[in-house]
Amino acid sequence: MRGRRRRGRYGRIPNPVYINHTTKIKAFNPEPQANGEPIQIEPAELEAIRLADLENLNQEEAGERMGVSRGTIWRLLQRGRRKIALALVEGHRIEIAEPPERAR
Repeated sequence: MRGRRRRGRYGRIPNPVYINHTTKIKAFNPEPQANGEPIQIEPAELEAIRLADLENLNQEEAGERMGVSRGTIWRLLQRGRRKIALALVEGHRIEIAEPPERAR
């Protein structure tokens, strides 16, 4: 799983992302399923989408809830929405990655 990490050797250590809602659902399968690799949605991307789209919070409010900046929320939303759109259009399986232990 690709997690948040610092760039290079001397970068700033990233702040933890707080995820308040976890799901027991691990994957979504299209019918019929396309041949190809499944799309991995990170827990932080799913949480940002949940806060912005389901709870109708703006990016500033979602960032406060997750403990990250508004810019980070913007990037999480862009990445998550792009992955979901790609999976829907091309028929890929969507898998929800396990959150790392420190984010629970």
